[in-house]
Amino acid sequence: MSITAVTESTFTDEVLGTPGLVVVDYWADWCAPCKQIAPILEELNGEYENVKFVKVDTNDQPGLAAQQGVMSLPTLQFIVDGRVEKSLTGGKTKNALKKVIDELA
Repeated sequence: MSITAVTESTFTDEVLGTPGLVVVDYWADWCAPCKQIAPILEELNGEYENVKFVKVDTNDQPGLAAQQGVMSLPTLQFIVDGRVEKSLTGGKTKNALKKVIDELA
């Protein structure tokens, strides 16, 4: 299953209204580290059936990114039951992301 793209109009239902852990990837097509982390997130999406992965294109959704306090890319938010529990910025390794997911899932 591929990672769902969310918008300002779908964010509440897709992210805040989802029970459990949701990983939100804020990215842009001009961001090199975003392109490096994208395949890692796709792999993790396939490995964690109980975790929902979504992405927000900050070029198309600048208001949503600003509303969520995203100041740099890539930003990953780890939201549990509608509340941001952790936020990471910059490129990360698969193992670093797995550690955070395992702590929160």
